[in-house]
Amino acid sequence: MLIFPLINDISRKIIHIDMDAFFAAIEVRDNPSLRGKPVIIARDPRQSGGRGVVSTCSYEAREFGVHSAMSSKEAYERCPQGIFISGHYDKYLKVGQELREIFFRYTDLVEPMSIDEAYLDVTENKLGISSAVKIAKLIQYDIWNELKLTASAGVSYNKFLAKIASDMEKPCGLTLIRPDDAASILSELPIEKFYGVGKKSVERLHGMGVFKGSDLLEIPEMTLIDKFGRFGFDLYRKARGISNSPVKTHRIRKSVGKERTYGKLLYRLEDVNKELSSLAQRVAVSLDKHGKVGRTIVIKVRYADFTTLTKRRTLDFPTADQEEILRISEEIFDSLGETNKGVRLLGITLTNLEDKVGE
Repeated sequence: MLIFPLINDISRKIIHIDMDAFFAAIEVRDNPSLRGKPVIIARDPRQSGGRGVVSTCSYEAREFGVHSAMSSKEAYERCPQGIFISGHYDKYLKVGQELREIFFRYTDLVEPMSIDEAYLDVTENKLGISSAVKIAKLIQYDIWNELKLTASAGVSYNKFLAKIASDMEKPCGLTLIRPDDAASILSELPIEKFYGVGKKSVERLHGMGVFKGSDLLEIPEMTLIDKFGRFGFDLYRKARGISNSPVKTHRIRKSVGKERTYGKLLYRLEDVNKELSSLAQRVAVSLDKHGKVGRTIVIKVRYADFTTLTKRRTLDFPTADQEEILRISEEIFDSLGETNKGVRLLGITLTNLEDKVGE
């Protein structure tokens, strides 16, 4: 059995910047009459037949239980007085670019996670400032002074803890987690607040009696690896404040897609729709992983005679919603009109990608 030593790199200085209700805040900034009101960035369900998904919303709307990725229909039911705005995504992208320009004044080691969220490694920075907290304050000041928007910041020695810190005091907060404080903070942290632990993992951990960090510390490393694979390896270390993943400056992803070839041809429409549902789910997961949404949905179909067709549809608003991707994919497939041919391959791809707004 291989035993991996617990090596904790506490030499780095990492900042996580997370904008506060980004899309909604931009709308309020540009229309002060919206200040203090529940603003919801989504198509008005009264005008869209109940279709649409919330991109983000103001903190006033969140008090009613509205949150991103919720259907606009449910958002209206929870907050009928909410002000629905379809969104001005070109404007949001422009502000997002201005935001990144501020980040790059301080360091070139910037890892964007979405349009309104990024990690910065300021261990060595362009201004030669030794205090990461001071840099975080300067960034917050620049964002307010130049963009008239607020951001929350988390500072620590790794990305995992910096992300947790930025969420501890929102909006417009700044939280530092020192190496000596990490153990006590993680010990009391609910397991669902551990960044990277999804809903299914939370359910499985609860089933193991793990409800907060101190419970996770009691689980042997090999048990976690057996239950969760590589993720269990990471969980064991994160419970101890160890996460040595560096800040990565990566290329811009142009598309996210999944496809599958079938040994047994698909002839029935219900079988095709079942496979499209599976592909839509995989694409939605991948989009979420990469922090992207897409405007253009492309369907690829290869028939029994190896004829291959692709058809696309560009939406009015970008999406990463599984149900929306499936609905459009089914409509595109139906429009091909080749229901009697056996299907050898199906694929769904989203292009025309944009950064996804965070929570």
